[in-house]
Amino acid sequence: MDARQRVALNLRRLRVLRGISQDNLALEANLERSYVGYLERGSKNPTVVTLEKIAVALSCDISEFFTPLPDDIVGTKPLKSGRKSARG
Repeated sequence: MDARQRVALNLRRLRVLRGISQDNLALEANLERSYVGYLERGSKNPTVVTLEKIAVALSCDISEFFTPLPDDIVGTKPLKSGRKSARG
């Protein structure tokens, strides 16, 4: 597993563990939602500044993005898709 894939899987794992949508994470980290998706798929390389913004939004240390994962990790279950209704 390369470093970009490790960061991608850890980012997604931490976000899902906290029950935060990509939309809300992007809003809190002042990033585009689509960019968060690219990062979680390992399609883009984040800068250290971007990782720091995301770590603050997730209330974690930036080092958690580099935590080793088993090579056979299947992935994390996705959150329920779709936007929440404004009506609640």
